[in-house]
Amino acid sequence: MLNRRQLRVKVFQSLYAYQLAENKDVSKHQKTLNTAVEQVFAMYIGLLDLIVAVINYADTDATEGLNKYIPSDADLNPNLKILNNLFVDALLKNEAYLQAVKKHKPQLSADVELVKSLFASLKIADDYNKYVSISTHTLTTDKDIVKFIFKKIILKSPLAIQAFEDDFISWTIDLEVLKAMFAKTLKNFSEGGSYALAQISADWAEDKAFITDLLYKTVSNDSVFQAFIANKTKNWDAERIALSDIIIMKMALSEFMFFASIPIKVSMNEYLDIAKEYSTPKSNAFINGILDKILADLTVENKIRKFGRGLN
Repeated sequence: MLNRRQLRVKVFQSLYAYQLAENKDVSKHQKTLNTAVEQVFAMYIGLLDLIVAVINYADTDATEGLNKYIPSDADLNPNLKILNNLFVDALLKNEAYLQAVKKHKPQLSADVELVKSLFASLKIADDYNKYVSISTHTLTTDKDIVKFIFKKIILKSPLAIQAFEDDFISWTIDLEVLKAMFAKTLKNFSEGGSYALAQISADWAEDKAFITDLLYKTVSNDSVFQAFIANKTKNWDAERIALSDIIIMKMALSEFMFFASIPIKVSMNEYLDIAKEYSTPKSNAFINGILDKILADLTVENKIRKFGRGLN
């Protein structure tokens, strides 16, 4: 699931697009932001749907083997144990999953060549042949082969990676989130578990309000924040300050001034880490120095008001 840092990155990307866009309708960018977050869940559902399709392809593969002009012994006696995978069986009985598939209409599983290619790679893998050779199977063994399909078949397939990149523009950025959501699903689908799907975030209603508020607060106070930054960068050539640095500082200032329950240190650390990943090599030190100076002024002017524990 998406944590607060990853949600901040989504807002950062939206603000970057907003700054470059001719259309300054922030509501349009807010809708795009929500869509970008929801696409992470759509990608997750698409992954599960693709895994189901790869497993079910065993039946098609068996039929093709039987229809060969000269079928081998293996073709005449296909091992279809994987079709009884307990994880897939539980998934296909999960109402939340079925509704999510209906809503998001995943397309990867409809790519016959992709599914066929993935199953072909699976069929020759030692882990698969060990799996189908054991006499009994459990939910644990069935989850293990599903995990293998994801990590060693799908993530190792250039065809699959290209398909995900084509369908989901933020595939590379959101891959680690996808891995975490997949792992959470396997954990939930266990004996005595909740059998619940992973969620977009810990509390999407709350987090959706957070990213919306952060976007609007940053945009609506843009000129104020710009003045703060300009006052502390008089010796800098304004054109040489990266746009990404400006946006990160404005987001941080927004949290400093308008998000009373978020500690200063938390906001500072989060945005410095975002700068390390999404801005220039020197941005971290630059942003830290400028924000420290602005923060000192805002504190003296009593414009920083926080409540709760550890909020300074």
